[in-house]
Amino acid sequence: MMSRLPAPFLLALLFLAPAQAQTPADVTLDPAFGGTFFNFPVGVRHAGDGSGRRFVIERAGRIRIVDAQDQVLGTPFLDISSQVDTTFEGGFLGIAFHPDYASNGRLYVKYTFDGNAGPATHLVTRISRFTSPTPSANTMPAASEQVLLEVPQDFNNHNGGDLHFGSDGYLYIGMGDGGDGNDPCNRSQTLDPGQLLTCGNHATTPAKALLGKMLRIDVNATTPAGSNNLCAAGGDGSARYALPADNPYVGMGNRCGEVWSYGLRNPYRFSFDRDTGDLWIGDVGQGTWEEINFEPAADAGGRNWGWKVCEGNWQRGSTTVACSLSGHSGPVIEYRTGQNNNCSVTGGFRYRGPVASMTGLYVYGDYCSGRIWFASETSPGEWTPTEFGGLTGFGLVGFGEDESGNLYMTRGNGQILIFNGDTAVLYSIGGTVSGLEGNGLVLQNNGGDDLGIQDNGSFAFATGLAENATYSVTVISQPTDPLQECTVANASGTVGTDDIDNILVSCVTQEDEIFEDRFEQ
Repeated sequence: MMSRLPAPFLLALLFLAPAQAQTPADVTLDPAFGGTFFNFPVGVRHAGDGSGRRFVIERAGRIRIVDAQDQVLGTPFLDISSQVDTTFEGGFLGIAFHPDYASNGRLYVKYTFDGNAGPATHLVTRISRFTSPTPSANTMPAASEQVLLEVPQDFNNHNGGDLHFGSDGYLYIGMGDGGDGNDPCNRSQTLDPGQLLTCGNHATTPAKALLGKMLRIDVNATTPAGSNNLCAAGGDGSARYALPADNPYVGMGNRCGEVWSYGLRNPYRFSFDRDTGDLWIGDVGQGTWEEINFEPAADAGGRNWGWKVCEGNWQRGSTTVACSLSGHSGPVIEYRTGQNNNCSVTGGFRYRGPVASMTGLYVYGDYCSGRIWFASETSPGEWTPTEFGGLTGFGLVGFGEDESGNLYMTRGNGQILIFNGDTAVLYSIGGTVSGLEGNGLVLQNNGGDDLGIQDNGSFAFATGLAENATYSVTVISQPTDPLQECTVANASGTVGTDDIDNILVSCVTQEDEIFEDRFEQ
């Protein structure tokens, strides 16, 4: 988003090079959910709980449910519109369901609120957790909110937007540079909270050093009061989150431990490849270049994406002078602005759904022109974009996946579209669970398709696989209360021309095993 454009909620600039290849001929972009319109939908998400529900994020502060039969439920799943401030680029911008949502009912959200007691609006970004006592329910108690962290914005734009869980189980949060234009407070390149400029709205606190960064936190743990290098902790040093031990700046007194990477202008939309765990960041540019950044799943963090010294692979504002910033990580795709009505990149997803011809393509678009592109990896590390087609008018706000990998696109006018096409025959991967007494059993297929199990009997993962695909099922969370150990038989193999239904998950209560061992002795 960029403040100098007059239309509300604009992102910022992009022009695509001429297409190099043909897009799949079978793919169409069609109205989803019976053509229902929503109130400024900014994204579509799923809970990963096997319910088939789609959760539509409305910028004003509501989440709407579309059930497995494509029916839009009348009652919002969550309504916090009284707390959300949509001034300029603010609003209810992102949600992320905990990987174990089916058992713990935890939802994480990102929104802005007015943190100024006076007449002028001074936005603050808030990350909160909501918890449902019944995860299968179609409403989330608004009163269950617990605030995890808050970051004051220097200005009312460049708020980022997305938050997602990575395949490592940690929560990633994209933070914009604090706003205005050209990062006047130099937040993106400032890692030391002791060197923050006194600039913009709000008091200058260590939390402002989180602006212009990608954050990575552990929401399954907390931080006690005391000395640490959390920049968004409470006054006594405590926090409702902890730091992953392998974050790049853990324990460094002149750095914020929450930071995973830096040098971002406004990572409004980012995503993880559900198959590989790779991170894709759509970072909105200032006035010359837009960029799509790529980080492999095995990355150790600490990357500098370059802003505000650079835009894309170039010095900021230049089309001829290459970026000279030492240690700069350049984008895999970059764009110019000012042609064909392009103005602002909307990052998308790498396609992993049922349309066979789209498999592996990275899909993204432009907010103003409504144009959409598919990018393919033409050689290792080299991505070639091809224009798919466009929409009438601006307002391409976001993308989203459902449990099966179907890809949706949302528009500011309320419309949601879905990519359709010829599908490969997919076979279900499943089997039977026996002996389960405890809670919290989670299975995983191929390192990324998680499935919470609550009862004995048959199960199947949400994502089917095509013929000749391989599968490997593991237990990533053992049951508790009572404590059990579950093992998997027939855990791996290759898909043929029928469903896989012979995976056997057997659970044994550990106290029973101890008793039996003692009896035998």
